[in-house]
Amino acid sequence: MPRTIRITRSHKLAAAVLVAAGSVTAITATGGQSEAQPTAAKSSIAAEKAATGAPTAKEIAAKKAAAENAAKKAAAAKAAAEREAEAKKAAAAKAAAERKAEAKKAADKARSEKQAANRSTERKAVAAPKKAAPEKTAPKKYADDLDGWIRESLDIMKKKNIPGSYEGLHRNIMRESSGNPNAVNDWDVNARNGIPSKGLLQVIQPTFDAYHVKGTPKKLTDPVANITAAANYAADRYGSIDNVDSAY
Repeated sequence: MPRTIRITRSHKLAAAVLVAAGSVTAITATGGQSEAQPTAAKSSIAAEKAATGAPTAKEIAAKKAAAENAAKKAAAAKAAAEREAEAKKAAAAKAAAERKAEAKKAADKARSEKQAANRSTERKAVAAPKKAAPEKTAPKKYADDLDGWIRESLDIMKKKNIPGSYEGLHRNIMRESSGNPNAVNDWDVNARNGIPSKGLLQVIQPTFDAYHVKGTPKKLTDPVANITAAANYAADRYGSIDNVDSAY
């Protein structure tokens, strides 16, 4: 069986050297020394290239183009990754803001409900414990003027657990009616609707009926009935007549 011969890099180098030497000999024999020298130089360069495996210009250009393409792809991938990271960051921030808003809304609602419950509890009259029948005393008398009406109203409000102070009642009465129990507002929207505001604290009839305090006259312009009904309404709407500083 014939033997297989493997051609190695050493073989290629030897062959290249032989080819170059042959070229120089041929040129020297036929063309003289002047023509042999350039050809020998070219052959020597070709032989050196074949021996060292140096890349060609085309190969260098191809490698450069490949490197540039890879760099562009890497830059594009980096930009895409940065955009994705920014999008995720923005989405996370938005979600956090929404959760915070929901939590605040829930807390505000709970606080409002608690405050409403507290006001409702405060308005409930506390039943007095059973005691021995007190000795009969003469009923307390009040002056029939603005000072007396306010003081009588405050005593009734205290018994009914309706909040309010002398200052709060007097301040609102002076603004609403200047202390005139028969004052009537005949120009605002309530008047145009047929239910004008009347009395010391300018109460309309539906409000008076809804917040009338038991034990006082059922007359809208009665000073004490008007004051206590208005204070009862203000407590339900604003927490106390003391919190009212304008038309209510």
